[in-house]
Amino acid sequence: MGSRSSHAAIIPDVDNIRRETGFSQASLVRLHHRFQALDRNKKGYLSRMDLQQIGALAVNPLGDRIIDSFFPDGSQRLDFPGFVRVLAHFRPVEDEDPGIRDPKAPEPLNSRMNKLRFAFQLYDQDRDGKISRHEMLQVLRLMVGVQVTEEQLESIADRTVQEADEDGDGAVSFLEFTKSLEKMNIEQKMSIRILK
Repeated sequence: MGSRSSHAAIIPDVDNIRRETGFSQASLVRLHHRFQALDRNKKGYLSRMDLQQIGALAVNPLGDRIIDSFFPDGSQRLDFPGFVRVLAHFRPVEDEDPGIRDPKAPEPLNSRMNKLRFAFQLYDQDRDGKISRHEMLQVLRLMVGVQVTEEQLESIADRTVQEADEDGDGAVSFLEFTKSLEKMNIEQKMSIRILK
């Protein structure tokens, strides 16, 4: 246990990061080691190229969009706190009494609503708060590649937007997005068990 504490001591602001992300100290130490391994040139930050070296992201059709989520507002450098903040969205939701949480505390990064916000921004590339037919079509192209004809993709995009679009504006708002996914177990589907 002593070595974990000494490793945690080299993580700047570890207590605030732990409170904000919900990660245990042991998980933060593991993630810090991973961060350092990705930072091959020992710069103290990660670039997009560093993240593109992760095999699972390289083969994921949404890999570039996931990498973009680590770099909000066009930034080029990702520090350790930013790295774990994004990963915290994928931390499994723990079965705890919701009455225990301080109502003044910010919503946990791994809450259902924050997981949905994260997923929504993977679609909403122009950041206008809506998923247009064009944005839906782009994601579908990434997901299915050449296995489906363009006509079929357009039909799927049209139907998907039409089914979720309650106000008839031809796009899917965040509220409509959450309603369309209300029966899906987002808490489980957007969780990586090793991130406890």
